[in-house]
Amino acid sequence: MNFSEKNILAVGSIALDSLETINGNRDDVLGGSATYFGVAASLFAPVSIVGVVGNDFPQSGWDLFSKFHIDTSNVDIQSGTTFRWGGTYSDDYSTRSTRFTELGVFESFSPKIDDNYHSPYFVFLGNIQPELQLQVASQIKNAKYVVCDTMNLWIDISKDSLWDVIKAVDMFLLNDEEALQLTGLASIETAADELLAHGPSVVIIKQGGNGALLAYKTKKVHVPVFPIDKLVDPTGAGDSFAGGFIGHLVNHGESDLLEAVITGSAVASFTVSDFGVKGLVDASISEIEHRKTVIRNFIKN
Repeated sequence: MNFSEKNILAVGSIALDSLETINGNRDDVLGGSATYFGVAASLFAPVSIVGVVGNDFPQSGWDLFSKFHIDTSNVDIQSGTTFRWGGTYSDDYSTRSTRFTELGVFESFSPKIDDNYHSPYFVFLGNIQPELQLQVASQIKNAKYVVCDTMNLWIDISKDSLWDVIKAVDMFLLNDEEALQLTGLASIETAADELLAHGPSVVIIKQGGNGALLAYKTKKVHVPVFPIDKLVDPTGAGDSFAGGFIGHLVNHGESDLLEAVITGSAVASFTVSDFGVKGLVDASISEIEHRKTVIRNFIKN
């Protein structure tokens, strides 16, 4: 397969999640950063995901990727078990505890990208180890934009490598706690300035239910969330946000950053309204546009 001019290559985890919340429990639902991102971005543009699964990966997962025309040529199937994660959310969803992590074949994941995929329009480096993110970046020859996400674990154990990644990417996404932890600063505004000074032209600091801060050049804009009726499962919201954000940029270009963040926020609102990717699966472009209008009006007011 040769990619078209407007396409996205995403590397990340593909997992089976077991979730416990005040609104119910689910076992072995399809998850992982590449999965959430891939489904969200595929609503806007062609996506190929890079990852690894075990030979126990369910057919329902392949069927979902096929339904959304997500290219899985760079997904490695290895003998062993698929990455599994179990988490419990507090009743107000303010905290999340990990019950178990079973890396399975993901423990030895070494992403290798077919030659036909070395010139994507956008590369999304999901929140896997910084060393693996750098490994993927080194295989990409002519990407127009490289976007990276991270998580607090890598700040704890691989901070130096993470800074190397930050210097190598065009856009960097992380949440508010991670931004303060990584920079050692007291506010997300000053943290955004510090991150911009290290290389990326765009920094987005996600604030959960409080929205997101978009920072680029000398500008900072706060984008609120869409007010959903009921929060069910926040897992994958950040990756879905990234999928909507990049998906919009593929079609409209980097000059449309604010609209891209609004799109990401609208897409993420579907994810948190149901377990796993079910909310995303039920999303439609018309409803996404409606939610974008609501968010846009909040900004204007």
